[in-house]
Amino acid sequence: MAASESSEEANAQFIEMLGKTLLRILTEQEPSRDDLAEAGVGDESIIRVNRQGDIEVRRHDRWDLIGGLLGDFEDRVREETGLDWASPVLNDGGPLCCD
Repeated sequence: MAASESSEEANAQFIEMLGKTLLRILTEQEPSRDDLAEAGVGDESIIRVNRQGDIEVRRHDRWDLIGGLLGDFEDRVREETGLDWASPVLNDGGPLCCD
């Protein structure tokens, strides 16, 4: 996290991926394939991970917190997805939170 970022801004940053991508980056200490399937995660599920490692799955009308990543997950997530952390924005292009 850059020195200019507040912890609130960092909490609002995510990397999104498909369920099959998440399955590739999990370690033994993290939720298992069975745990994720039980939570409704499939290969094509839309997943997002925040900078604290919280895993959320997209439902029809909400995001559900289903587990967490441990250790060097930031590097694993960025390397596997090719993406960097991003904050949600409003339709007008402004940030969703955090002035």
